[in-house]
Amino acid sequence: MNYRHAFHAGNFADLHKHAILLAMLSALQADNEALAVIDTHAGAGGYDLAGEMARRSGEAQAGIFRLKAAVDAPGVFQPLLDAVRLMNGGKLGDLYPGSPRLIARALRNGDRYVGCELRDDDADLLRKTLAPQPHARALQADGFDTAVKNAGRGGRAFIVIDPPFERPDDYDRIVATARAVLSRTADAALAIWLPIKDLETFDAFLRAMETVTNDLLVAELRLRPLTDPMKMNGCAMVMIGAPTSVDAAAVQAGDWLAARLGEPGGRSRVWRT
Repeated sequence: MNYRHAFHAGNFADLHKHAILLAMLSALQADNEALAVIDTHAGAGGYDLAGEMARRSGEAQAGIFRLKAAVDAPGVFQPLLDAVRLMNGGKLGDLYPGSPRLIARALRNGDRYVGCELRDDDADLLRKTLAPQPHARALQADGFDTAVKNAGRGGRAFIVIDPPFERPDDYDRIVATARAVLSRTADAALAIWLPIKDLETFDAFLRAMETVTNDLLVAELRLRPLTDPMKMNGCAMVMIGAPTSVDAAAVQAGDWLAARLGEPGGRSRVWRT
């Protein structure tokens, strides 16, 4: 695979994904049950937004840098902004945390985290990122397979799925993985990120997920009308087993991003199936 998240780190989709992911993690932890988090496509764990790849895309300038400069950002973004400050030594600098760093720093003593990454270079970086975290580890392995094999082996399973969508079967593998995980442990929680380029692909995925479970929370964000399927016009978080408090967090995040970062015709919707 050629995908490198460094090109896209800190963009609008990361803000949407990470704010909602942290809200869901916090809500699950409120149940006082130990969590076993498996991140199927963890990436490097952290990114330098002053680096060549981030500067070449410019996506962070329209994302995290806009958020950091905002005076009206809702509270749902505060845990993410706190993590950015921590990574930058107390300042809002150019380093941006990926999901492994965000989740690992929020783990309790009974929780554990496994981040899966296949690329050799990103897997090496992920190991270094997680090395100081006693309850987190990096694994160079297929994340879909790892989630299915390990779900239900101690602690409530929380599966984070965020593939690069370079493979034509990524959508099918998400559905199959969700079905297999829930068959192993019915109380598993899942947080799935996906891009929105065209409505047909998005709707087909949701229909497929509805054959797996009737417990879906969908947070859809569109920054622009779906007129060009070659662009990432928006993104969505599709969640299973999300506590009800996550709904309000998703509404806060999506509404602000659509209003502040979106073009005319952009919108945010949050609903349960």
